[in-house]
Amino acid sequence: MTHVSRQRREFELVPQLAKHPHIDLCGIDTPIEQLHRLGEKLGINLYAKRDDILPLAMGGNKVRQLEYYLGPAQQAGADTVIITGAVQSNFVRLCAAAARKMGWHPVVQLEDRVANNSREYKHSGNVLIDHLLGAEIHTFPEGENEAAADANLDRIAEDLRAKGRHPHVIHLGIDHPPVGGLGYSLAAVEAHLQLQAMGVKPDYVIVPSGSGLTHSGFLVGARAVGWNVPIYGICVRRDAGQQKARIERRTKELDAMLDNAANIAPNDILVDDATLAPGYGAPSDEVMDALVLAARSEALLLDPVYSGRTFAGLISLVNRGVIEEGKSVLFMHTGGTPGIFAYENEIMTASAR
Repeated sequence: MTHVSRQRREFELVPQLAKHPHIDLCGIDTPIEQLHRLGEKLGINLYAKRDDILPLAMGGNKVRQLEYYLGPAQQAGADTVIITGAVQSNFVRLCAAAARKMGWHPVVQLEDRVANNSREYKHSGNVLIDHLLGAEIHTFPEGENEAAADANLDRIAEDLRAKGRHPHVIHLGIDHPPVGGLGYSLAAVEAHLQLQAMGVKPDYVIVPSGSGLTHSGFLVGARAVGWNVPIYGICVRRDAGQQKARIERRTKELDAMLDNAANIAPNDILVDDATLAPGYGAPSDEVMDALVLAARSEALLLDPVYSGRTFAGLISLVNRGVIEEGKSVLFMHTGGTPGIFAYENEIMTASAR
């Protein structure tokens, strides 16, 4: 099966985005929805870009990144895709789904990043979908060792080549090019055009900041079209000091891929870790309360790892006065819906409070 990209106005505005090989997995521009009740409760004008409803295996932001990761795979004649991530990784789930969509064999590596041995975490949510998709599953015990995890992917790839397969490895570590970030540069241009059509000019944009590709990609895309809105990355895995350095590096790399169209300034890198504790994949009361508030105010489903922590970070920015009352805010809803089912006990407890 051959997938080609749609003709998009975004490529006219940032033609460098069209130069990189990519495929079309989205098929739609995700809507921007005003969240009236949530906004009223927070004292702001709140909008959500609904990447959680992207039409591939329960959606999420990684669909956009995979469009650029799998473009080179298609060109190289791959028949297998290999990726690594946490046990409840949305990226792993969507990579396996994209591979099936392409007619390829999905191979996934699940890293032990989170100290959670519950049955729900180990077998439900994203893991259940990985199995349903028929992914070949490997495990890796060193969950916070990016270089070692990527190196193990290369060993798996060598074994597969010896068996006659043609694997394409998606490396996510800091020492590999952030190709997937281009998908979020495209998303930023898409959002900018939509907001212009709506007559809405946000004062802030809020995104999750984990691997850094969504955050840095969106920042580079926004600046490439002259959109100078402050973009806050909410830390979901590393503290603000570590994450700022990561985003600085990633934005420089992505800007170079776009022929330095973005002109990123040092004060463009905004990260906040006020809601990071107790750490990646370990939801706090703040995060769980954010999930309940969004669900009961707008029927908006957030996940405990990314979108829920990011929304908790948005609430914290409002409560601390960083985002002033009456301002307009765009929340990038990056999905992660299957992860809800992996945190059944925590959600039941929060729902009963």
